[in-house]
Amino acid sequence: MRSGPITRITEAVRSGERSATQVVVASIDRLTAVNPELTVLAEAAFDDALDAAQRLDASGRCEGALLGAPTLVKDLEDWAGHPTHMGSLLFANAAPATTNGVTPQRLLDAGAVVVGKSTLPEFAIEGYTANELTGVTRNPWNRDLSTGGSSGGSAAALSAGLVAIATATDGGGSVRIPASLCGLVGLKPTNGAVGRHPEPDWIDYSTDGPFATSSDDLDLLYSVMTGPVPGDPTALPADAFGSLARWRDEPVALIAAARTSPWGPLPIDVERALTAAVEAVGDLLGRPVTWMDPEDFFSDGDPDLDWYVTCAAEHVHRLGRELVELHWDQLHVATREFFTTGLSVTTEQYLAARRRRFSYVRVLDELLGSNGLLLTPVTTSSGWPADGMTEDGAVHGLAPENLATVIQNITGLPALSVPMGHVETGLPFGLQVTAPRYHDRRLIDLAGLIESIHPWARSAPGYPTLTETLGLD
Repeated sequence: MRSGPITRITEAVRSGERSATQVVVASIDRLTAVNPELTVLAEAAFDDALDAAQRLDASGRCEGALLGAPTLVKDLEDWAGHPTHMGSLLFANAAPATTNGVTPQRLLDAGAVVVGKSTLPEFAIEGYTANELTGVTRNPWNRDLSTGGSSGGSAAALSAGLVAIATATDGGGSVRIPASLCGLVGLKPTNGAVGRHPEPDWIDYSTDGPFATSSDDLDLLYSVMTGPVPGDPTALPADAFGSLARWRDEPVALIAAARTSPWGPLPIDVERALTAAVEAVGDLLGRPVTWMDPEDFFSDGDPDLDWYVTCAAEHVHRLGRELVELHWDQLHVATREFFTTGLSVTTEQYLAARRRRFSYVRVLDELLGSNGLLLTPVTTSSGWPADGMTEDGAVHGLAPENLATVIQNITGLPALSVPMGHVETGLPFGLQVTAPRYHDRRLIDLAGLIESIHPWARSAPGYPTLTETLGLD
């Protein structure tokens, strides 16, 4: 299995086969050519990137796991010297950030070169990437359809071969959904694996996480990103990361389900893709698969509805009720739907949803035990329009029956999206694999095993990879 583009690019820069400036220029040229058709850029920072690359070349630096790798930072995360708009007209004139976010800082420390910021739905709350500030981001696999959200601009840029790295966050599926729809391998880490500062809008549910075009790049990014920060009560201690579970030749319990909440049957093409992927994993691991019905998971409530109540209330509180109400007309229609719920949630409703979290965690902890894997789809439809428009010609928030991702955020369990097949719209199908807490590297190893037997495309059809553009393949 050939090296992923991050590894290949950093090797070329380290050896002098390519300069950091050559690599960054190639990325800038690709972004300039392709952004008009996909809209992945919330901000182009090409002059700053060229200056950084030239300084890197002049320094003679040879160390750094991400040396010279062109990178986009999701416009939810701070990058010092540049504004964080969060995809919202409310922050169109935001002042430049004075510090770097945790993940951007760790990437920069490892030698990455930031070329700009990537698009997202307003405040990262939606399952498609469109907002009133930058417009509609389109999927390179099918430009009529969405990249998903909320890390949609980052995923589209990677899938189209425009950059080597693009950052992502996941509070309800925002790493896994775009990874699934854009043919990437992505990981929502165990909550606490990547330290958080400042506290997320959705307090206990959100984490940074990597996605990539190859499993070895995913492993590399995970290694760079993980580690505690002061102030995060969920953060694992620094000495815990060496002992996080990796793949071992041990019995594995495989459980599969179309959904974990009873939102109806899957479309036929999604069901076929899921069945084929589950059978492939069972054959690969030499283990039988036990199928469960959605109704058999949770009896104390619906995690999808509780997630919505909790996150909507926490987000309104974070921004402030007065700010939300004052600028209501400037918000995207899907944001207004979300905040309508947030403004109406009572203390009783909020606390009841929070308390039910313990029941949901117990169900999955007991189901997975010490070595189980839960196999489900990431998305439960064949895709949706890039602009969020429904059949009646209106734009709304994405209906919950399209996704199967929030329970992993509620429980804090690690979850992988790995490309395994396609659906009838031409979009990739992402199989979601959920593991016990702290089994992040076990999932990454599983992704490598799957890739070695069932390799996926490194970029969308018609888009060269960045290493192909650089003549490194």
